[in-house]
Amino acid sequence: MDQQELIPHLFRTEYSKIIAVLCSHFGINYIEVAEDIVSDTFLTAAELWGIKGIPENPAAWLYTVAKNKTRNYLKRHQLFEKKIVTDFKNQPMDTDPDIDLSTTAIADSQLAMIFTVCHPSVSEEAQIALALSLLCGFGVQEIADAFLTNKETVYKRLKRAKEKLREENIAIAPPSVRMVAERMETVLTTLYLLFNEGYYSVSGDHPLKKDCCMEAMRLCLLLLGNPLTDTPATNALMALMCFHASRFEARTNSKGEIILYEDQDTRLWNKDLVEKGIFYLNCAANGSQLSKFHLEAGIAYWHTHPEDNKEKWEAILQLYNKLLMLEYTPVAALNRTYALAKANSIEEAIAEAEKLQLTDNHFYFVLLGTLYEHLDPIKAKTLLQTAKEIARSESDRQLIQKKIAELGEKH
Repeated sequence: MDQQELIPHLFRTEYSKIIAVLCSHFGINYIEVAEDIVSDTFLTAAELWGIKGIPENPAAWLYTVAKNKTRNYLKRHQLFEKKIVTDFKNQPMDTDPDIDLSTTAIADSQLAMIFTVCHPSVSEEAQIALALSLLCGFGVQEIADAFLTNKETVYKRLKRAKEKLREENIAIAPPSVRMVAERMETVLTTLYLLFNEGYYSVSGDHPLKKDCCMEAMRLCLLLLGNPLTDTPATNALMALMCFHASRFEARTNSKGEIILYEDQDTRLWNKDLVEKGIFYLNCAANGSQLSKFHLEAGIAYWHTHPEDNKEKWEAILQLYNKLLMLEYTPVAALNRTYALAKANSIEEAIAEAEKLQLTDNHFYFVLLGTLYEHLDPIKAKTLLQTAKEIARSESDRQLIQKKIAELGEKH
């Protein structure tokens, strides 16, 4: 991996770890200080590595530089040091602090940070935006894309969230029983969004960002490692991630272009991840509460079965029906119509899909174009052309153009 690929990769995997540890030292009032130090660390890496080459252990290099920059900052800012020293609850702070970036310290700090930024005094959207920024290393544009909004809105959400946490003087502490009860749903939603951003990114032209997915799975495992957060819903989310991740290698070709589910080489599906998904799904069966993650994991489980038979699609259809009753979303309703076509009939699926009128979503037109392929090829082509015009990434446009070309060859 060269420098152009390595630094973004490390930013995604290491930025949030260092942020969590520094915030644990500084306190919630000084999030921006931690962000500045870590951002400056990566800037230094970009400058020096281009001249001196990539160090033998890049992550360790980042940790060392971040520690040094923290010490230097405190030494240079005497007034800052005097002001914040009273904020430290666990230990006294001097100008040569022991910044512990061990695996255990990082895990403890990140677990504490997850529940800190998901405090109920902050709006849910702002909680998720802040968590995506601090815990996952998302840029403002990526967060905006995840929320289908603009950068200015995200900037305001992040600013308000930080101000609210400061006003409430929220301590960064390990999760308690009450914190888990109040914030667990938001925490899991944040990791769910992170995985989705990686599995199918609407930002830029990178349809599969494995770093995002791996970070989501790592943070989910962090939750599973704590008895308070090792819940059925957490296990269901982990199962969902494993089932989706099992098809990583089959989902794109050598050019990075998306391969549709029905065209994937099933020999590339990762059987070990499927088995892990089954393990976590079984663990999720404990308890009486059914979450959306249980149902989505069930849908993903059936998608790991390569057979294209009625039993499979009827099972998926029933799971979508339950999911929509539990928590309706237009995307889930749209996905249900594909299962409806497979389980019942194309005509019934078209009727249900057209009721949704998701005319600003290119997947809506792709689905209708696919359903109309044999019934009305001319209409199918028109629908696919519309999908291509409103698609947001080049990879999507290429995929749709390929479908249009294949349609022309058949008819």
